[in-house]
Amino acid sequence: MIVGIIIGLLKWAVILNVILSWLLAFGIVNVHNQFVNMVGDMLFRITEPFLSRIRRFLPSMGAFDLSPLVFILILIFIEMVIAQLAMRISLL
Repeated sequence: MIVGIIIGLLKWAVILNVILSWLLAFGIVNVHNQFVNMVGDMLFRITEPFLSRIRRFLPSMGAFDLSPLVFILILIFIEMVIAQLAMRISLL
Protein backbone atom coordinates (compact mmCIF):
# COMPACT_ATOMS: atom_id res chain seq x y z
CA MET A 1 0.00 0.00 0.00
CA ILE A 2 2.71 2.49 1.01
CA VAL A 3 4.87 1.45 -1.93
CA GLY A 4 1.95 2.16 -4.27
CA ILE A 5 1.55 5.64 -2.80
CA ILE A 6 5.26 6.35 -3.18
CA ILE A 7 5.24 5.14 -6.78
CA GLY A 8 2.20 7.31 -7.51
CA LEU A 9 3.85 10.35 -5.97
CA LEU A 10 7.02 9.71 -7.99
CA LYS A 11 5.01 9.51 -11.20
CA TRP A 12 3.28 12.81 -10.43
CA ALA A 13 6.60 14.43 -9.51
CA VAL A 14 8.05 13.42 -12.89
CA ILE A 15 4.98 14.67 -14.76
CA LEU A 16 5.00 17.99 -12.90
CA ASN A 17 8.74 18.36 -13.46
CA VAL A 18 8.29 17.86 -17.22
CA ILE A 19 5.38 20.32 -17.38
CA LEU A 20 7.29 22.91 -15.37
CA SER A 21 10.35 22.54 -17.59
CA TRP A 22 8.16 23.13 -20.67
CA LEU A 23 6.58 26.18 -19.07
CA LEU A 24 10.01 27.56 -18.24
CA ALA A 25 11.38 26.78 -21.70
CA PHE A 26 8.56 28.61 -23.46
CA GLY A 27 8.73 31.58 -21.09
CA ILE A 28 5.22 31.10 -19.70
CA VAL A 29 6.44 30.96 -16.11
CA ASN A 30 8.91 33.44 -14.66
CA VAL A 31 12.15 31.83 -13.54
CA HIS A 32 12.74 34.57 -10.97
CA ASN A 33 9.47 33.88 -9.14
CA GLN A 34 10.43 32.51 -5.73
CA PHE A 35 7.55 30.01 -5.56
CA VAL A 36 8.25 28.65 -9.04
CA ASN A 37 11.93 28.38 -8.20
CA MET A 38 11.16 26.54 -4.94
CA VAL A 39 8.76 24.06 -6.61
CA GLY A 40 11.17 23.48 -9.49
CA ASP A 41 14.05 22.86 -7.13
CA MET A 42 11.98 20.42 -5.05
CA LEU A 43 10.84 18.49 -8.14
CA PHE A 44 14.40 18.43 -9.49
CA ARG A 45 15.78 17.06 -6.21
CA ILE A 46 13.12 14.33 -6.12
CA THR A 47 13.36 13.19 -9.73
CA GLU A 48 16.93 13.87 -10.81
CA PRO A 49 18.61 10.98 -8.94
CA PHE A 50 16.44 8.54 -10.90
CA LEU A 51 16.46 10.37 -14.23
CA SER A 52 20.24 10.89 -14.28
CA ARG A 53 20.81 7.14 -13.95
CA ILE A 54 18.43 6.45 -16.82
CA ARG A 55 20.09 9.12 -19.00
CA ARG A 56 23.38 7.20 -18.76
CA PHE A 57 21.87 4.32 -20.73
CA LEU A 58 19.81 6.30 -23.26
CA PRO A 59 21.37 7.52 -26.48
CA SER A 60 21.56 11.28 -26.93
CA MET A 61 18.46 12.59 -28.70
CA GLY A 62 19.57 16.23 -28.84
CA ALA A 63 17.00 18.46 -27.19
CA PHE A 64 14.65 15.57 -26.42
CA ASP A 65 14.92 13.96 -23.01
CA LEU A 66 13.20 10.58 -22.94
CA SER A 67 14.32 9.68 -19.42
CA PRO A 68 11.03 10.84 -17.78
CA LEU A 69 9.04 8.61 -20.12
CA VAL A 70 11.32 5.64 -19.45
CA PHE A 71 11.15 6.25 -15.69
CA ILE A 72 7.34 6.40 -15.73
CA LEU A 73 7.23 3.16 -17.72
CA ILE A 74 9.56 1.53 -15.18
CA LEU A 75 7.32 2.72 -12.34
CA ILE A 76 4.23 1.33 -14.08
CA PHE A 77 6.02 -1.99 -14.55
CA ILE A 78 6.96 -2.07 -10.85
CA GLU A 79 3.33 -1.32 -9.93
CA MET A 80 2.13 -4.20 -12.09
CA VAL A 81 4.66 -6.61 -10.58
CA ILE A 82 3.68 -5.60 -7.05
CA ALA A 83 -0.02 -5.97 -7.88
CA GLN A 84 0.60 -9.47 -9.28
CA LEU A 85 2.60 -10.45 -6.19
CA ALA A 86 -0.09 -9.09 -3.89
CA MET A 87 -2.75 -11.03 -5.77
CA ARG A 88 -0.76 -14.27 -5.56
CA ILE A 89 -0.09 -13.79 -1.87
CA SER A 90 -3.76 -13.11 -1.16
CA LEU A 91 -4.72 -16.34 -2.96
CA LEU A 92 -2.54 -18.40 -0.63
